[in-house]
Amino acid sequence: MPYYFMDSTYFLFILPALILGMVAQFMVKNRFQKYSKIRAGSGYTGEAAATRILRENQLHDVRVEQTPGSLTDHYSPKEKVLRLSDATFASPSIAAIGVAAHEAGHAVQDATGYLPNKIRAALVPVAQIGSSAGPYLAIFGLFIQSTTGDLLFNIGIILYFFALLFYLVTLPVEFDASRRAIASLDQSGMLSSEELKGAKKVLNAAALTYVASALTAVLSLLRLILLSRNRRR
Repeated sequence: MPYYFMDSTYFLFILPALILGMVAQFMVKNRFQKYSKIRAGSGYTGEAAATRILRENQLHDVRVEQTPGSLTDHYSPKEKVLRLSDATFASPSIAAIGVAAHEAGHAVQDATGYLPNKIRAALVPVAQIGSSAGPYLAIFGLFIQSTTGDLLFNIGIILYFFALLFYLVTLPVEFDASRRAIASLDQSGMLSSEELKGAKKVLNAAALTYVASALTAVLSLLRLILLSRNRRR
């Protein structure tokens, strides 16, 4: 996400969100590494945990595959593929099982037509344009002292607003996937009550990264609007 140029509004609106984002990233890596070293008593691997949750929800058409990297885990609704990173796929750790269950939760959301998930999927095309082109159009419009500049600014703001909606609707999607993950792991006994606490810490840290992204998007939009008002004075 571009941050345009630095002025007083940058330090007021953007810097705090960037700091929160860095803290969130540090927490995710720290907690994942910590609980990656603790083996779950059940002996389940990330792949086995995800597969069990999928089968218990009758999702026989979803494949579980290994993908390179660490924390690159994701679910692809178009391909019906749940991809687990090298650090998750074959690991029997608390962290791996928690992350795998979270991604399986996204597959369940897709299969059950979870509304926020459907809204997020619909927003993807325009959100991608909005996040990449919207801020630049708005800033470019600010430097043009004419009705054309106002038009460009307004178009940029509208485009970026759809990106903001995407970030905001992502929050309930991610929180719900984690809720489903913890419930599944608890009911199935794949993690004990004490082990669940560790999995929750990993998933809560991951959720904070989405909160930071949403906050950055909100503050970026407010900053653009403030810059526009200052220009018109």
